[in-house]
Amino acid sequence: MVTSPTWERRALFHAEPWARLLIDTLYHYRGTDYLLHEFVVMPDHFHALITPQTSLEKAVQFIKGGFSYRAKKELGSSLEIWQKGFQDHRIRDASDLAAHVIYIHDNPVKEHLCERPDEFPYSSAHAGFKLDAVPQGLKPQVLGKPVAARLEGVPFQNTTSNQVELNSAAKATPIQSGISSPDETNSAAKIAPLQQGTSSRGEITDGAAEAAPFQSKIEPVPLATKAKTA
Repeated sequence: MVTSPTWERRALFHAEPWARLLIDTLYHYRGTDYLLHEFVVMPDHFHALITPQTSLEKAVQFIKGGFSYRAKKELGSSLEIWQKGFQDHRIRDASDLAAHVIYIHDNPVKEHLCERPDEFPYSSAHAGFKLDAVPQGLKPQVLGKPVAARLEGVPFQNTTSNQVELNSAAKATPIQSGISSPDETNSAAKIAPLQQGTSSRGEITDGAAEAAPFQSKIEPVPLATKAKTA
């Protein structure tokens, strides 16, 4: 799970055009650079549960740099958008996955932006978003209160680091099925939102995507009409 806040925690995504543009950016790179399992766009940050197809740093660079480029071009913004770097958490097993899915869905509820997760229009919990299925070995059996309780009282940190971790062991790899514990390093999965104890990676600059303008790969679809993939 990856998390990245806005510059100085400004509520840029409180504005609908900004939030929808970030979602469109997430879907633009889906399938080619990462699999998209869950996401939520909060007013001053986003969480995304992804399986990188290349490196995690490159996947996040596409998201943040791609959005910055489009915000300047399509929204006419010259603002500094992102804090440098990002935070990530490597999903260990099905229980860990379930806890983070619940965290993403409940995030807007806890911030009093809605009463139920499916009411928030900028979340994968809302009807109308196609999502990539997680590998069979990581599919949780139950998404319920016992799992959710694991994250109670453990808010995600908001600080980021500008230092690039050069240890290749920290590079993102696609999720492998059959993962049962964090000790099984040969099949460790990397899905990247933010949790206490996460590590910081990479420095992403707002101009990262300026050399590579793109056209959206998805057509805008009313959020209330598409069927969500399990």
